[in-house]
Amino acid sequence: MSSTALRGGTGDDESPVRRSDTTRAAILAAARERFARDGYERATIRAVARDAGIDPSMVMRYYGTKEGLFAAAVTVDLALPDLTERPREEVGRALVTHFLALWEENEVLTALLRAGVTNQAGAERMQDIFRDQLLPVARRVCPDPEQAPARAALVASQVLGLALTRYVLRFPPTVTLRREEVVAWLAPTLQRYLTAPSP
Repeated sequence: MSSTALRGGTGDDESPVRRSDTTRAAILAAARERFARDGYERATIRAVARDAGIDPSMVMRYYGTKEGLFAAAVTVDLALPDLTERPREEVGRALVTHFLALWEENEVLTALLRAGVTNQAGAERMQDIFRDQLLPVARRVCPDPEQAPARAALVASQVLGLALTRYVLRFPPTVTLRREEVVAWLAPTLQRYLTAPSP
């Protein structure tokens, strides 16, 4: 989209709010394409601004940092399995296996985790994913649905802790663990968080 269009090429009757919405939409569209094409590390605010046909200062004005822009632009679907279709004693293993596949095959999640620990927009996006995707799964399988938020939060603490040490901080002992070893260690913990009686 050209800078002329973003300034309101249809005439002077376009309001500042509408121009702002148009600019934001152009930035986010350009950011999604740029992050998908270049990956998080290589994508730059300058490149996104060029793609959107605006000055880089406008990107900074609306989103602050690359982390903030990334968090606003990306959409993450965890595609969590339906645990109600599995034997109750296998839900922990199913979740660990699923999350490992996600983290190892999708760099967007690792980038979002980085953004989440350093940027408010990233943290809010992670909170949205927790509320909208993980919490409903916990509600369906735990024995006391009123405790589902706490149980889901404990599951998240394990999964995100593993992801942080394995894919972001890259602690050597965590990185060298084979998938089946991670599942063997972590599955019983997630199983307990989700299905064990309350302490």
